[in-house]
Amino acid sequence: MQEEKNKSLNPKEGQMRRGYTTGTCAAAAAKAAAMLSLGQQIQEISVDTPKGIPLVLDILDCKICSQKVSCAIKKDSGDDPDITNGILVYAEVELFESDSGEIIIDGGTGVGRVTLPGLACPVGQAAINPVPRKMIKQMVSQVFSQYGYEGGAKVTISIPEGEVLAKRTYNPRLGIEGGLSVLGTSGIVEPMSEQALIDTIKVEIDVRKALGAEYLVITPGNYGETFLKEYFTDRDFYSVKCSNFIGESLDYAEELGFKGVLFVGHMGKLVKVAGGIMNTHSKYADARMEIISAHIARFAGNPELIDKILNSVTTDNAYEVLESYSDELKNQVILSLMNKIEFHLKSRTHESMEIGAIMFSNKHGYLGKTSEVDNILLKI
Repeated sequence: MQEEKNKSLNPKEGQMRRGYTTGTCAAAAAKAAAMLSLGQQIQEISVDTPKGIPLVLDILDCKICSQKVSCAIKKDSGDDPDITNGILVYAEVELFESDSGEIIIDGGTGVGRVTLPGLACPVGQAAINPVPRKMIKQMVSQVFSQYGYEGGAKVTISIPEGEVLAKRTYNPRLGIEGGLSVLGTSGIVEPMSEQALIDTIKVEIDVRKALGAEYLVITPGNYGETFLKEYFTDRDFYSVKCSNFIGESLDYAEELGFKGVLFVGHMGKLVKVAGGIMNTHSKYADARMEIISAHIARFAGNPELIDKILNSVTTDNAYEVLESYSDELKNQVILSLMNKIEFHLKSRTHESMEIGAIMFSNKHGYLGKTSEVDNILLKI
């Protein structure tokens, strides 16, 4: 069993089990195919990962046809909820005469191709990131050196399920078309951390910067993207999804020197920002009803109304309670919330850029905006 061979992936007590990346799979498959192409009979392959953890992996689905040899390695993501867990990553090695011993690496079926600048791979190249690309070349070179082969080789990495799975990733948004990316800087999959999600958001912001954007449109997720399409029917916005990481996204936008940010968010998210909460995940903070109640108290000291707000389950419910009380108070509270949202967003970015925010509700549509929104919209 592979699990018994690779005990270094097993967790210590209380920890999650580690796995290995698509990059490690590609490098191992390439090494195995290179060995098979030189007549070596093997059923498993050893591979050294950049993290320093050696692995022994089973070789699957070997095919030998003339000068081409291919085989696969099964991806194991450990306890990480990765959509690529269990997929087969193939490498095909084709030998050819070459005085320089050139090794060409490319992507085949199910490996995406880069169409936008700002990523680790140049435009037009297969989305095989630099570290996996280096691993593949090293593994194949070691085999050729060991067995005295001095010619060239073309290594083609394929992921049969890649094109379908890529639709569930950020790849289409990043301009990576036709499949998955071959990833991994350490070769080992650590169970998904918040930092990994933040790094993914940063990559998307990098792409916008590389394309020359001076202003960013940021939404927490699909709701914001849908609202943009429905509310601005005459315009087409590209929005970066920041999930719960509002503060980190703004920090990075400031670091890269963007001139401004338009933030478009659901009331349930932006009310938290009005309270200075920059990571909106519920495990860190909620206080939505308390924040709304505080803004109501500025204009109406009504204990019964505030009690209803505090007992509301959602911000939509709270908005309806407020609306039923009076339009005047509702408008005062929304404006007060927007002013505080603007204050905290500007404070986070040290007032170094233009910041606008639009707040909406799935049920009630557009709710409010901050003072610089119209000016930013003219510049995007």
